[in-house]
Amino acid sequence: MANQSVEILHGVGPALAGKLADYGVRSLQDLLFHLPLRYQDRTRITPIATAREGDDIVVEGDVMAADVVFGRRRSLVVRLQDGSGTLTLRFFHFSAAQKNNLSCGTRLRCFGQARRGSSGIEMYHPEYRQVLDEDSPVDTSLTPIYPTTSGIGQSQWRKLCAQAVARLEGEEVHELLPPNERYPYELTRALHYLHAPPPDAPLEQLREGRHPAQLRLALEELVAHNLSLCRLRENQQREGAPALPSQPQQLDAFFAALPFNPTGAQRRVLSEIAADLAKPLPMMRLVQGDVGSGKTLVAAGAALQAICNGYQVALMAPTEILAEQHRHNFQQWFEPLGITMEWLSGRSKGKRRARALARMVSGEASLVIGTHALFQDDVEFSRLGLVVVDEQHRFGVHQRLALTRKSSPEEGQPHQLIMTATPIPRTLSMVAYADLDVSIIDELPPGRSPVGTALIDSSRRAEVVNRVAAACAEGRQAYWVCTLIEESDTLQAQAAEATATELQQALPALRIGLVHGRLKPAEKELVMSAFKSGEVSLLVATTVIEVGVDVANASLMVIENPERLGLAQLHQLRGRVGRGEQASHCVLLYQSPLSANGRQRLSVLRESTDGFYIAEKDLQQRGPGEVLGTRQTGLMEFRIAELPAHNHLLDDVQSISDTIRQTRPELAEPLITRWTGSRQHFAKV
Repeated sequence: MANQSVEILHGVGPALAGKLADYGVRSLQDLLFHLPLRYQDRTRITPIATAREGDDIVVEGDVMAADVVFGRRRSLVVRLQDGSGTLTLRFFHFSAAQKNNLSCGTRLRCFGQARRGSSGIEMYHPEYRQVLDEDSPVDTSLTPIYPTTSGIGQSQWRKLCAQAVARLEGEEVHELLPPNERYPYELTRALHYLHAPPPDAPLEQLREGRHPAQLRLALEELVAHNLSLCRLRENQQREGAPALPSQPQQLDAFFAALPFNPTGAQRRVLSEIAADLAKPLPMMRLVQGDVGSGKTLVAAGAALQAICNGYQVALMAPTEILAEQHRHNFQQWFEPLGITMEWLSGRSKGKRRARALARMVSGEASLVIGTHALFQDDVEFSRLGLVVVDEQHRFGVHQRLALTRKSSPEEGQPHQLIMTATPIPRTLSMVAYADLDVSIIDELPPGRSPVGTALIDSSRRAEVVNRVAAACAEGRQAYWVCTLIEESDTLQAQAAEATATELQQALPALRIGLVHGRLKPAEKELVMSAFKSGEVSLLVATTVIEVGVDVANASLMVIENPERLGLAQLHQLRGRVGRGEQASHCVLLYQSPLSANGRQRLSVLRESTDGFYIAEKDLQQRGPGEVLGTRQTGLMEFRIAELPAHNHLLDDVQSISDTIRQTRPELAEPLITRWTGSRQHFAKV
């Protein structure tokens, strides 16, 4: 049954089959595992007199009147009576034929949400049908609402899935998980239940994903996802990589030249990386560290090991500001060692770009730092041994894949070091990065002062401006960050420009700089250099400064409209201050009224500077796709599993996945096909 085409079903012709195929549904198994998002209860008729505002209900009654009303909007208003009370049906989009079919005395059964209107309870655009028989039965199960795409309606999904479920009567779906005492719910029974829950099904439990049928299927989906990532790792390691033995003498000499001592956590993570690089298998390691924990130094140590073995290193950053910061640091560290560097960004043009490409392909440049320009087609390396990707969640999967393919086939895969300053909760890491080894830099360099955070209403803006003036008068520097809901660079730039003008009028004695996404790179670099040197006291910026700005003298940050940003992004922005020894502060200047949820979110920032704790809260509030920046890839768009609601399954997922790979490897392929299908190429690299 599993592999039978959907075209054997009633009502599926070539056109509908094509739409279903485009959506990834080709077989009956695909339909069975196309699971509802939620349910509606249409199993009982509610007397109109007992209808409560906000409830989704079924009502049945006779049409008393149907009139076209001309108010602010032309609408068709139908009065329905059932003996207990009267309800209004309101249609803003209707036809003359529809009005004519709703004549007085017509009996209707309607489904919709009860709303409070001027004349009592109303329904806007309810689903309805004419009732010819007073004993016409109501639905015998909850009504599923399926995920859908353009051109396929809910009624079509229900009919198709019902046909697929009906075929389960004759044969069962293959059980692919080993028996599990903790989740004994049988697979075929679970599919039956979730496509057509009985009238007494616990709706709240289903809403929260806690029903045993949901847990059984979520467990299987997460196992399939884990297996697909493990397979990706195995496939990549099969290609091999250059063995790069550790270089302890060079590393010790590098450390000795530094004006500070690396932390114990940095040394521990570097030893883990060194052991990986020495193997003839591609390293695939994720390094997590909170803001200011010193990931760049770890990347430098890894790069040194590759370069001392005669290989090139590519370091890719998502923004020019961050790439410039890396270039500045690596120049300070590597030029005294005689290591040659090259720089490549979107603004590298003409002869400058041609020279850079020539030095890369000849091997003259040992370290290449740049932005997305590094994975463009005409970029070639001589002996690429290590790829370092900073702030990995900013890049699409295909972009990272493109960079790892820049090595010569005879050299195998380059080693991969992936870094993030946005800590990823352990549970999410187990799902999204099952193909990576994970190192955590869990120690901050000595001398870093914690950043105090205050929530201040924008009505007290003048006080905040005075606070900025006082900090700058003491010789300190400050950031003022402007945020907008709109993604438009133009609108964000306009908001930042307006704020800079306003602050310059309020603080004429200060030199104020402005940075936003619409500035030309050279202008941006000029402003940033002036801020780093202390010539500019106050930097007005959009969120482009989220990463890659390190000015130890900056001790105050003001973030306007922080309620518009995620917790992890706010934590990143706050990390631009507190990089020196002086006390530092962050002011979250919010707009009233602030919702209860908004206040709760911002309070997390006020209470904690622990990036991992903040990341857990961010995951709870925004979901994994937003936290990882992978919504556009479909990676985390599970059919039934939900994080963090199903976090408690993950230890079992790991155990079951290991068991399958070690004792039942023949189950892996059908599991992966059942749940991930054509989406496997979205797996992390």
